[in-house]
This record gives sequence, structure tokens and C-alpha cells, in this order.
Amino acid sequence: MTIAVFEAETREAVPFDRLKPAHRVQLFAEGVSVANAAVAADAEIVSVFIYSTLDAVVLDQMKRLKLIATRSTGYDHIDLDYCRAHGIAVCNVPTYGENTVAEHVFALLLGLSHRLPEAVARTRSGQFSPEGLEGFDLAGKTFGVIGTGHIGRHAIRIAKGFAMQVIACEEKPDPALAEGLGFRFVPLDELLAEADVISLHVPLTAATQNLLSEAAFARMKTGVVVINTARGGLIDTAALIRALRSGKVAGAGLDVLPEEPLIREEAELVSSAFAGQHDLKSLIANHVLLNMPNVIVTPHSAFYTREAVQRIIETTVGNIEAFLTGVPVNLV
Repeated sequence: MTIAVFEAETREAVPFDRLKPAHRVQLFAEGVSVANAAVAADAEIVSVFIYSTLDAVVLDQMKRLKLIATRSTGYDHIDLDYCRAHGIAVCNVPTYGENTVAEHVFALLLGLSHRLPEAVARTRSGQFSPEGLEGFDLAGKTFGVIGTGHIGRHAIRIAKGFAMQVIACEEKPDPALAEGLGFRFVPLDELLAEADVISLHVPLTAATQNLLSEAAFARMKTGVVVINTARGGLIDTAALIRALRSGKVAGAGLDVLPEEPLIREEAELVSSAFAGQHDLKSLIANHVLLNMPNVIVTPHSAFYTREAVQRIIETTVGNIEAFLTGVPVNLV
């Protein structure tokens, strides 16, 4: 079979070599787009990461496609309806970064609670004074988790280590889990009203799009902190900006944004054709959130550790091998 791997890094070559010589493996550094999908026209298996959008227009250029192996847990970048209609299997990597992403949640939270970006910038500028950098303790605060899957559960364990009170919202609550980890399940409205920190750990679906909306922010207590390492579309960005400006939300830690593809395209454009002619920072700073002092934004890097990346690659190759033997795993 012909296997096309997009958004491939150099380190991924060796694991994918396991599929040779029985299969033809092509690695491409760029993501899939309408412009370049034709290079995979003969591919029977395609592997992508989250920055490739496999919609009907792209998939229609891959007439021989039998499997999409996404190197991510989420799969909202893939048109599943098209895949079902055309008999294309889709598999993911369900558990590569539960601890990795949960640790990033607290990196963002501690950055906000201890004013770390401001503190570092100040000391680098030669000012060695804590004046105006008062933060807040995590101990004793209420940590609200929306979604108690693998990552959400690990975030709960970490929060308990900081002596935080934990509440969680889940479509299908598991009383045994709550008892074992020492937290309680509550309805969403109650979580929004009680939590000092709200952390999102649900997939992006039609039901969760703009889950944190204008109405949701109105239910929150003043001074809440919002952390999102899941999907940008879970938050109504305009509503979040208004809540930040009004003080309803004291701070936000975001590893994901709805506009990620646009920001990424700008970065690639400037780093190639327009390098030296335009200021990349000024282009990215056009996004209002990136300019707000009470917001920390990271470039969808919560998953990006040596260990997690290795788990992603190994699981993906394993998914492809399982499909090739006729016993597919991790199907979505």
C-alpha cells in the first residue's frame, strides 16, 4: 500500500520505516490542503496531525483512500460523514498525553497565579522588585473540571496535590471515580458559579461549540480564571475578551484558539516568502487576546514533550499495522 504522512518531522522517519519495504511510505513536512492533496492521490493510507483539514474537497482528491490515521486524540479536522459515506476508516491516538497536557494546564495556571510572564520580563529589563506583581494561592481554591476523560482525571490528581477543592461536570458521571480521586460531580451551572478556576477537557462537537458563551461567563464568579488546552472553539472568543476586560474573568491560559489555522498560515507566510520584510510578531499580535496582559497564550504546545511525541508516533504506526492485518484498533 501507499502511505502518505503529512506534517512529518524528521524524528518520525525511523518509526514509519517499520512499514517498509512491504509498503511505500511518503513523508511530507507540510500539511494537507486543497492545493497539495493531489500528491496523495494514490495513497491508500494517510496520516495527519491537527493542522491538516481533511474536508470533502480534499478527500475527494484521494480516490483510493482506505484509512486516515490522525496523530491526535481529537478528530474534528476530519469530515467523518464523508469518510462513512466512502468507506474510509479513521483512527486516532486516544491516550498519548493525559499527564503531559494536564501538566501544561498547571504551567498556564501557575504562570497566571504568580504573574510569571510579567515577573520574568521585569527582571530581564533590570528591575528587581515584586511591586505590583501580587498573585494568588492555589491552595484552598475550587478547581472546576469540565470533562473527566484521561486528561481531565490527571488534572484532578494534580489539583488535589495543590490542596485545591475539585468539582467536575461530566455527561455521564462516574461516582466511583469521584470517590477514588476525592472530588464531586456537579451540574454545569453549579460548576460555573462555584469554581475559582475552570479547566476545559471536552472534545469540540456541535454540542460543545462555544460552551463558554456570554451566558456562561455571566454565571461565573467575578475573578475566575479560565484554562483551555482542549479546542479553541469551546470558547466564544469575543465573549471571553469582554469578560476579561470587565474583570469577570481575572485571567485566561490558552493553548488553543479558534483562529489557530490563520495564525499558523501567517507565520509560515512570513517565515518563507516575506521573511525580513514584515514583522511576524506584529502580525500575530493582531489577535486581541495575544495583547492582553492577563492572558497567557501558547501555540498548541501542551502535548509537545519528547515522551508524548514518541507515544503519538508509536501508537500511529501501531494503528496502521493493525489496519493492515485486518484488525483495526482505535477507530473513531
